[in-house]
Amino acid sequence: MGLATALQAPVRTINDLLASLQSPLLLFFRVYVGWVFFSSGLWKVNNWEQNLAVFEYEYAVPLLNYEVAAYLATFGELVFPIFLIAGLGTRFAAIAISFINIVAVVSYYATLAKGAGLALHQLYGAMLLASIVWGGGFFSVDRWIQSRFADD
Repeated sequence: MGLATALQAPVRTINDLLASLQSPLLLFFRVYVGWVFFSSGLWKVNNWEQNLAVFEYEYAVPLLNYEVAAYLATFGELVFPIFLIAGLGTRFAAIAISFINIVAVVSYYATLAKGAGLALHQLYGAMLLASIVWGGGFFSVDRWIQSRFADD
């Protein structure tokens, strides 16, 4: 028995174990990032005047009026996370939140780079990238729709 043959079974077992973790991890990523961005949107709604002031004086959103940027960011942070958490249009929602994440980093880089803020946004980006690449996984509305309406 060669070394390659002896390693096939353990390698297959490890691969199967890791593959079984994909959907639970995707669910965790979706819920975690979705909650972070949804919470941010709720803060914006509950502190609207302060939110406008932050967009006017602190965030340097390129090419947009600060009020338009505030409305768009708030809308995006309240709507897309719901889709992401549910796993409905997962890839689209993850791309939309990734765009919000990138704009936040570009607009607020000086402050984010000082502490752990930049690292957190990089982590959110990595989690969103997983959802873009692999979709919502088994625990998603996308998967339910796919199984329900797939050709028999």
